[in-house]
Order: sequence, then structure tokens, then C-alpha cells
Amino acid sequence: MNLDFFRLRLARIDTGMPWLALLALITGLLAGGVILAFRLLVEGVQGLFLPGGDPENYEALAPWARLALPVAAGLLLGWAFSTLPPHARAVGVVYVRERLVYHQGRLPWLNAVVQFFAAAVSIIGGHSVGREGPAVHLGATPGSLLAQGLGLPHNAARILTACGSAGAIGAAFNTPLAGVIFAMEVILQEYTIAGFLPVILAAVSATTLARWVYGDSPAFQVPQLPWPQVAELPWVVLVGIALGGLAVLFVRLLEGTTRWAQSRSWNQRLALAGLVSGLIAVAVPEVMSIGYDTVDLALGQSLLLTALLAITAAKVVATAIGLGLGLPGGLIGPTLVIGATAGASLGMLIHALLPHHAVTSGTYALLGMGAMMGAVLQAPLAALTALLELTGEAGVILPGMLAIASANLTAGELFAHRRSVFAVLLAARGLDYDEHPAAAALRRVGVLSAVDRDFVVLPRRVERHVAEQALAQRPRWVLVQEDGALTSLLPAADLAAHLEVDKGTEAVDLLEIPAERLSVAPLDFRATLEDAWRLLREHHVEALYVTRPEGEVVYGILSEEDVERFRTGP
Repeated sequence: MNLDFFRLRLARIDTGMPWLALLALITGLLAGGVILAFRLLVEGVQGLFLPGGDPENYEALAPWARLALPVAAGLLLGWAFSTLPPHARAVGVVYVRERLVYHQGRLPWLNAVVQFFAAAVSIIGGHSVGREGPAVHLGATPGSLLAQGLGLPHNAARILTACGSAGAIGAAFNTPLAGVIFAMEVILQEYTIAGFLPVILAAVSATTLARWVYGDSPAFQVPQLPWPQVAELPWVVLVGIALGGLAVLFVRLLEGTTRWAQSRSWNQRLALAGLVSGLIAVAVPEVMSIGYDTVDLALGQSLLLTALLAITAAKVVATAIGLGLGLPGGLIGPTLVIGATAGASLGMLIHALLPHHAVTSGTYALLGMGAMMGAVLQAPLAALTALLELTGEAGVILPGMLAIASANLTAGELFAHRRSVFAVLLAARGLDYDEHPAAAALRRVGVLSAVDRDFVVLPRRVERHVAEQALAQRPRWVLVQEDGALTSLLPAADLAAHLEVDKGTEAVDLLEIPAERLSVAPLDFRATLEDAWRLLREHHVEALYVTRPEGEVVYGILSEEDVERFRTGP
């Protein structure tokens, strides 16, 4: 089987599913391996200098160390980013979304290397960032590079990029199903039956690899918790509303900082990020690094109300300002910490008002995690799935749905239109993407599966017998070649009609005979129908011929009418 046949099958996901499934499994293993390497690096270095060798024990550091560590990391990162070429500085989930939207999921390897080491420095340095955002970038890159190396159609490349993202989330949290939903809801931002299967396989293979190394315990130690009864559900709604408002505050602070930082140098931005993080850490050491130990304490009801409130406020400010200034870390982990401490705080306040309330603050901490994650990401199903996988308890579904739905509705109404934090940050960087309603459907189909192969290529001036031999193949189109370039397209029926009428001619000028002629432009064989539609509009041509970038092989013809038929439906 040659590679062109392989690409043709993958141009439509449904016809190339066995091959895409195999590539998804490979992508998942690659993504899982990268995440393991990243985690081993971060936790290994943390274990060398943190008291007791505990990767989370930043609270035991002396105040001067809690200030110096983030400042030193910020200065190091500022120097590194100022020396890197501009195209290599972009990292994180927002960058993955940008490459999917504007570059068909083509992720360069250099940016992934920068993400790997820069995120490690940021986390080890105690900045209030998570590892899941970098993990998504690191996981998506092997899938993208695999697709690029095989020259796969862009629709397949997008799926493999999502496969890597799903595998990364599954391996980082030990939540394969949440990884699948995250990839579809946040990365691809669409649900398709054909897309689910390869993403599932990637999440399974990556999570299995992570469990082989770290075991199958979830990321958080969730105790047995009582679930709200029917009479207590109104309080769950109020907690969701409060977390939705907090999510809006967090996203707007992050957006405002991002816009402010655009005109500052990397040295200034990251030095300031280090100073802010260090000063906050002196007063509230729990804000440092990932903070999953704080989540465990909130779930276990081991923190006082004053501590919970202080951690919530500090984590919101440190995370939003740090990431807004350009720290190469993730925001998913911090949103879980914020949700846990804010939810536990609200649970304590509810108990103060209603002493006989049966639900503990640990329950509200768990519900707060889902509500905050869902509202910030505008990904309610991913947040609910994460809660279910973290607890393994079916009882969390009903209150979790209620808390997440009320938080998402609150955040959506306050924003006036529902967009995830990643879409907001893209807009803050001048990349506001307004998708055409039909674009998603066009993006799923590669041009190789839609091209018309009933065509012949003829020179502009052609001998009669050569034209008759070409027409004997019963083509639909004649692609005209002049001086080595393909210049126009005409219906084969028009050429046949001319030969029938003018029987005395021995040579034919295809640009002079009475015929309909369409202007043409080349299109890369890896493109999707969305690419074709945009190229037709931008170049004001009426048809496209699909070819390799080298121009050696023409695979077929794609007329404006053909693309329009896919766009509007039969």
C-alpha cells in the first residue's frame, strides 16, 4: 500500500478509521511518555531541595526562600524568552488552539521543547501555575508531528492533535474520560462520532502508560463525602452562582493583565511575575506551585475559614497576574485549587447559618472544583466527567451537574456570550476567531475525498487526434497547461462540441474555442474543504486543482460548485 492511498483513506475519517485508530494509539503512547518525562523532571528536582523531599512542601520553606525562588525563576525565564526567536515563545493551550484554528494543527517541535523546560522552571520555581496546560501542548505535539511526518490530510492531523491532548490530560490526572471530553469540548470544540473513537484510544493508551509508572490512584485524595439531599440543592445552586462570579473575576483579571503585558518586554514581564508571586507566597505559602496538597486539605476539612479565604484570594491574584504576564504554565490546576478552597469556604459559611446542615465543607470543596473548572473553561461536561472520575462515586453526578450548570450560566451571562478562557486570551492577543457556521463541517473532510478525478491535462494548443484520444477517456474537465503552468479549466463537453462542429481543424487552441472557462488555483492535497472554500474566496477563482506542493501530481479538480454543495448540504 502506497502512502497516497493511505492519505486518501484518511481524507474522510469514516473510511480511514482503522488507520487513524492505530495512529491514535501511537500518539497516546508518545503523549503519555512525554508527560511522564515532564512529571519525573519536575518532581525529581522538587524532591532534591524541598523539605522532606515532598514535591508539594513549599510551605515549609523559609520566608526568604519563598520570595527568592519565584523571583529567580522569573528572571531566568525572562532572560530565556528574550533570547528565543519570537516564533518559539508561544506555548500552552492557547497556542494549541491558535495552531488548530489558523494553522491546521501544525505544531513545531521547538515550541514543545521550550514548553517542556520553561514550564518545569515555572513550576519548580513555585509560581502559581499548573502542569495540565503544558501537558496539553506537550501531548498534542507528538500527534501533530506524526501527522506532518506522514503528510496526512489536515482533517486527520487535527484529530491526532486532539488525541495527544486527550492522552496528556488522561495521563496527568489519571482521568482518561475527562481527557476525551476535554479534547472534544475545549481543543477541537466540536463533537463528532468519528472523532471520538481515536481520541478515546489515545486517552486509554496514555493513561495506561501513566498507571504503569504511578499506579491507578487519582490525582486527589477524595474521602467519603455525604451528598446533598433534595432540600439542600438550593445551596448547591448558590455555591455554583458564587463560583461562576469568581470565575468571571479570574478570567477578566487574566485578560486585563494579558492585554497590559503585550507592550512590555519579556524581561520586564517575567521579572514582575516573579516578584508578585514571591511577595504573595511570603504571606500565603499555599499559593506556591501546583497546590494539590491544598486541595486534599480542603477536601479533608483540615483548613480554617480564614486560611481558605486567604488561599482563594491569593491564588486568584497570583495565577491571573502570573499567567497574564506570560508565565509558561497552565491554569487548569490552579482553577481546581481555587474552586476547592472557595467551595470549602462557602460550605463553612452555610454550616454557620444552618448548623444542622448535613453536607460537609469537603463536599462543597469538590463541587466548587467542578464549578470553577467548568465556568472558566466553559466546558461543563469535561468538568463533570473529571468530578466523576476523581471520586468514583455516582452520587456526585446530580449535585455536580447542578453546581456546574449554575456556575456556567452565571459566567456566561456576565460575559454576555459564552466563551472559554482560551478564546478570551486568543482575542486579547489580537486573534479573535469568528467561525462561519458551516466551517466545522467543511473542516472534517479532506479535499482528496471530494475531488473530481474525471479530468485530463492538455496543452493550450493541442493536435486534434490528441484531443480526441483524451476525450475518449470520457473526462468531465480539461485542465489547460501553458508554458508549464496550469492556467484554466474548461468542461470537456465544450471541447467535444467544438470538435464535432469544426471537423476540418487539425489543431485546437483551448483558450480560443467557444467554451466556458474557469479560473483556477492550486491547493495542497492535505487541505480540508474549509481551506478550499477560503482559497476560492480569497483568490477569486472558480475552481481548484489539488496537487502536491512540488506540483508533480494533480489528484483532481474541485470546483466552486462542488465545495458549495458540501457547505450547504444536498
